[in-house]
Amino acid sequence: MYKKKMNRILTYILFLSILTVPAFSQDFPMVEPEAVGLSTERLSRIDKVMEKHIAEQKIAGAVTLVARHGKIAYIGAYGMMDVEAEKPMAPNTMFRIASMTKQITCVAVMMLYEEGHFLLHEPVSKFIPAFKEMYVLPPEDAEAEASPVPATRQMTIRHLLTHASGLTYHWNERLGPRYNDAGITHGLLQDEGTLAEKMKVLATIPLLHEPGEDIEYGLSIDVLGYLVEVVSGMPLDQFFAERIFKPLGMTDTHFFISDAKSERLATVYERTGDGPIMRKPKEPTVNGSLIYSTDYPYNGPQTYFSGGAGLVSTASDYARFAQMILNRGEFGGVRLLSRKTVELMTTPQLDETGIGFGFGIDINESNLRQLGSTVTYNGGGFFYTNFFIDPQEQMIGVFMGQLHPSGGLDLAGRIRILIYQAIAD
Repeated sequence: MYKKKMNRILTYILFLSILTVPAFSQDFPMVEPEAVGLSTERLSRIDKVMEKHIAEQKIAGAVTLVARHGKIAYIGAYGMMDVEAEKPMAPNTMFRIASMTKQITCVAVMMLYEEGHFLLHEPVSKFIPAFKEMYVLPPEDAEAEASPVPATRQMTIRHLLTHASGLTYHWNERLGPRYNDAGITHGLLQDEGTLAEKMKVLATIPLLHEPGEDIEYGLSIDVLGYLVEVVSGMPLDQFFAERIFKPLGMTDTHFFISDAKSERLATVYERTGDGPIMRKPKEPTVNGSLIYSTDYPYNGPQTYFSGGAGLVSTASDYARFAQMILNRGEFGGVRLLSRKTVELMTTPQLDETGIGFGFGIDINESNLRQLGSTVTYNGGGFFYTNFFIDPQEQMIGVFMGQLHPSGGLDLAGRIRILIYQAIAD
């Protein structure tokens, strides 16, 4: 029954005829792939791979976008945004982009940095005093009764930008329970608090390690979101809307969405092992100390603006943001950042660790063991969204699905290879 239903509507939408998608405009036009050195025939291989994965119930649907030389060459919408309701995926379908929020928050921070509000080596406590006297957990091999000890150095803005602050996420077994007990959230669950309230509480919880001593992916970018609020005098959602989204024409990117827009929000599915997808339940998912929901963008108090995970967006909106990065800070005649600032953000900041990470951006420096370029900028989200920016090929790829857990599915990686093999110039 499922395969029969899917085969009725599996055809992808190819898109020159869809003029209502915000990306198709004078500042971000859509062209034939050949106009930017891509092959229409080779790009169609993406269609076959997507159709196969959907027919095999590995994913409900997705949207893929490819832009090159500042023009959209391809956007494909596949499968269903809601299988049970028989709602097809569309180019303007909205997705929970989770950690793809982080890059936007880091751009906001660097905009304020450019305005002279702070230096990157300055302590966070200069702006958020609650972080002045932090404590650090004892080593894991310490005696059971060992207590947290005072941190020997201050957490800086640079530490937050590079996840070297000592903060972590709720999945960490040592600190996750403490975060939950203190009511600390992560942006993927309803919460009645605000950034100002929660970050001050977060500062009372010990760090996993000394600032600058190690790298731990976590709540650092939420703290940066509050820093933006403190320095700018605006709530984070207002800063994003006025300073980033409106200038870039990102009309479908929000922390929380209206009832009308919730009709365009893709459903989240889950997949275990090599099994078929199943609709994610309405109740929050509990995975150890990590608790998350899927209805947070439209149900609940809508007061916590998570700079690390909270946004909803579309493939075309996010492509505008990515194109701004590729253009070294400018898009559509509007400059958000200087060329030198983007250069700084996309330079590896953790050379001593061997981790390719700039300010909020993963930097993949490859020796070309598979199709790609020697340097790309990358990011992804908890619910199966992904993007890459390739400065060498002047190309952007955005892939958006809604699947967690994925059962080990690396469809975005396959799509990236299919994008590169379509280069024909």
